Amino acid sequence: MAKIQIHTDGGARDNPGPSALGVVFGPPISKGYSQYLGKKTNNEAEYEAVIFALKKLKALVGKEKTKVLEVEIFMDSQLAVRQLSYEYKIESPNIVPLFVKIHNLRLEYKKVNFTHVPREKNKDADKLVNMELDRHMHVEDNLFNF
Repeated sequence: MAKIQIHTDGGARDNPGPSALGVVFGPPISKGYSQYLGKKTNNEAEYEAVIFALKKLKALVGKEKTKVLEVEIFMDSQLAVRQLSYEYKIESPNIVPLFVKIHNLRLEYKKVNFTHVPREKNKDADKLVNMELDRHMHVEDNLFNF
């Protein structure tokens, strides 16, 4: 396994608001993951999805294999892709520590690239985000229905 493609997405209902991430690994892993994040902005959730993806990939393949692995991360957030590709400056103080985490995680891989894709080409990751948000909102709703 020298290359892997990953689709990531993060989303918040309201901005900021309840948020979640979705990550879909391409072959040979071919798995999807989601996680509820709590109250965050859309952009924070996008960054958290990348952090989750890079950490999870390392856990799945092992630290030694990450050193020779090329990773292509597909995202529907053009802003995040351009920031992570060093094209745009980061102005949000909440994003800076997340950017630094990603920068440090990238050092563990041979290469990490970020590619912007239209939302319709990121459907699986987006679906995981919405399923996680729906599941969490349903749990919250049930807590208040006595």
